[in-house]
Amino acid sequence: MDETRMNCFDATFPAFASSTSSEDSSSRFKLSNDAHRPSLYGEKEKLGSHGKLHKDRSDEVLTLECQICGDRASGYHYGVYACEGCKGFFRRTVQLNLRYKLCSQKCQVHKKSRNKCQFCRFKKCVLAGMSHTAIRFGRTPLTEREKMITEFHTLKHQLEPKSEKQQKFSKNLYDSYLKIFPMTRSKAKAILSGKDGENPLFVIHDMKSLLAGEEFLKRKLSSVSTLFPAVELELSMFRRVQYGSAEAVRRLTQFAKSIPGFGDLELSDQITMLKYSALEVNIIHLSHLTNKDGVLMAEGCVFMTREFIKSLRKPFCDMIETKFDFLVKFRALELEDCDLALFIAAVILCGDRPGLVNPKAIEALQDEVLQALELQLKVLHPESPRLFAKLLQKMTDLQPLVAEHVRNIHLLKKRELDLCLHPLLLEIMQDLY
Repeated sequence: MDETRMNCFDATFPAFASSTSSEDSSSRFKLSNDAHRPSLYGEKEKLGSHGKLHKDRSDEVLTLECQICGDRASGYHYGVYACEGCKGFFRRTVQLNLRYKLCSQKCQVHKKSRNKCQFCRFKKCVLAGMSHTAIRFGRTPLTEREKMITEFHTLKHQLEPKSEKQQKFSKNLYDSYLKIFPMTRSKAKAILSGKDGENPLFVIHDMKSLLAGEEFLKRKLSSVSTLFPAVELELSMFRRVQYGSAEAVRRLTQFAKSIPGFGDLELSDQITMLKYSALEVNIIHLSHLTNKDGVLMAEGCVFMTREFIKSLRKPFCDMIETKFDFLVKFRALELEDCDLALFIAAVILCGDRPGLVNPKAIEALQDEVLQALELQLKVLHPESPRLFAKLLQKMTDLQPLVAEHVRNIHLLKKRELDLCLHPLLLEIMQDLY
């Protein structure tokens, strides 16, 4: 990137001027509470003959506690030590694809209370590392059982701090996301469902309502009412949308700076990552602004129907319509705002963008984000074991959508002589794809 373009980004971003394998995913999770740790050596070991030592250790194996409820473990089931009750509960949940009512109470799961809250019980199963793909051990030699127990405790002590670190990392990014992006998934859902009484929607479904919508927005959003002179309605609408997109890029810049380690990367790499991720993140946010009938626009004040979008002349009709298939599938994943915070951070920290100076440092940061995301998805979406893999695929699916969008913008520039792109978006799209 030459000096002139760097200066343009410095002006825009003044603050800058001053995968892991799913097979190993269970090893990242906190295995159990301290109160329920398996009691390997309940009594002081008595030294004696070789046979006596082995007999004592064999008895200790039999006193292992279930990592879910603390009851006596019957063996090593689905990757953890578990009792027959929790083993059967996990098997039924997975095999029957059961979905439990969401619970935010963080219920304690003990021997006597384990049947009270199925959601929290299954959540604890996942946190403990249970997986239907894990190897199930039957009768194994004593030496092998001793080895498994030693490895279990070693991993437990190593990974508990890591799990806590990941949860803290996720919470900090989520807090930043809520502060920076006001139109959250939950808020957009409330507006689209008509449950937000403070934001009555103005519906645009034809050219007449589009004209009325422009007048409505001039009164509603007085701060931008002077930005749009009397031009063709479609161009006026396009200009309003692009100014909203530029504001979204500004918010993205703020959010990127809140990612731990992002500010330590090469300045030119920070700019490159923002340049390539800006439009991808805009599409991600569209997922909770859309439903099967249309899209929310203008800070949630206006709803434009999909049928009307299809009726617009090219390439305006293609700006959103061509993205609807992706948006429908992405929305079906039912991500929470906290999931989106981590996913967007992972999209920003993509190490294969063209022209990066230090991609390895970026990939290391992205790996931290992806580990935190995988843990969170397992906890919050236990009914969707392949959700993490699906999200990784969505990261790949975004790139051709952005490339198509950029082509449409360049087509507009050629056809519309009076079209003036926002300077920030013009810089982002220059030499993008």
